[in-house]
Amino acid sequence: MASEAKKERILVLNLGSTSSKIAVYDDTEEVFKETIRHTQEEMAQFSDILDQFSFRNEKVRNALESNGIGVDTLTAVCSRGGNIIACPHGAIGIDQEMIDYLTRPEDTAKHASLLGSMIAFDLHKEFGIPACIYDAIGTDEMQPIARVTGLPEIPRFTVGHTLNTRAMAIKCAEEVLKKPFDECTFIVAHLGGGSSIRLYHKGVNIDCVNDDEGNFSPERGGGCSGKELVKLCFKEFGEGAGEKTVMKKIHGNGGLKAHLGTTDAIEVEKRIESGDKYAKVVYDAMAYRVAKDIGTLAVPVAGKVDRIILTGGIAYSKYLTAQIAEKVDWIAPVEMMPGEYEMEALAGGALRVLRGEEELQDFGKIKASAVDRIRICEGVEPYTVPEN
Repeated sequence: MASEAKKERILVLNLGSTSSKIAVYDDTEEVFKETIRHTQEEMAQFSDILDQFSFRNEKVRNALESNGIGVDTLTAVCSRGGNIIACPHGAIGIDQEMIDYLTRPEDTAKHASLLGSMIAFDLHKEFGIPACIYDAIGTDEMQPIARVTGLPEIPRFTVGHTLNTRAMAIKCAEEVLKKPFDECTFIVAHLGGGSSIRLYHKGVNIDCVNDDEGNFSPERGGGCSGKELVKLCFKEFGEGAGEKTVMKKIHGNGGLKAHLGTTDAIEVEKRIESGDKYAKVVYDAMAYRVAKDIGTLAVPVAGKVDRIILTGGIAYSKYLTAQIAEKVDWIAPVEMMPGEYEMEALAGGALRVLRGEEELQDFGKIKASAVDRIRICEGVEPYTVPEN
């Protein structure tokens, strides 16, 4: 009798600004999952994201140990990536060249997910197991026409929540519409500490609203007047202010945190229930801006959208999602898919690589071929509205 094939034990890492989500899968079976919450006081001791590496690495290893998962039993590790160069979706191997790129000093908007890549690479060096990222933050499939702005020096690009938005879109296509993903059109709004909204058409993310372009979120300032932002930078910080200081203002200390002193949406809703009128105005405005951005992304496909999907941690809020849905359900039915399917998506991607079903892409080759973001998807045809 043939013996059963050995199961792959995969550690997945999804590190965000306020939490470290980790899970272990034996093939597709979840063995262990934990979300390690980090308080504002804990994060305040670090002046830079890279300073958090030892702290986060220790937290991850301690959580595994306390749940009886030996790091030496892992056969692979897969992480949500970091701000890497524009790349295709799928799995990309973590190597020293990727780590060097993720930690480059000139990147003043580093995302906490890069710490997951660093932890994965640390395990790769120690145990020799495969390490990769999947559907990275830098996944960029935007159609060329959507890239052009009025400033040639600042083309648009896609950055943010590819992992969860793409996973939820695929899930909705297969389980709700019973259709292949590449035959559908979705607008997917990921609502979390940072938010982004994606337009998926025929399997390609052809346009988006990034977290610095439109709606604000618990800790991101969102889009605002460019002229007023320039004035604020000079008025508040002075001409000698460093880029890192200014970036922190809009990408970490904006949104609900700037208005209400907290990034906790549950706390904000409690304030509203207790009669805090300012909290209500700010929170309602956040929902209003999300709805506007969803409407914006309906335009490139002339409103021909199969589903609007609301996902991410804040999508658990019935208060917020109800306000968004009532403003956009004239475009398409709204599918509530709160939380994240990210851990399963990471594990599934790594497993397909281990089984030889999906290619492990080489970061060096991707970097060499991506001359700049505006050319990464020259082969993607702009969407045209079919005749009735």
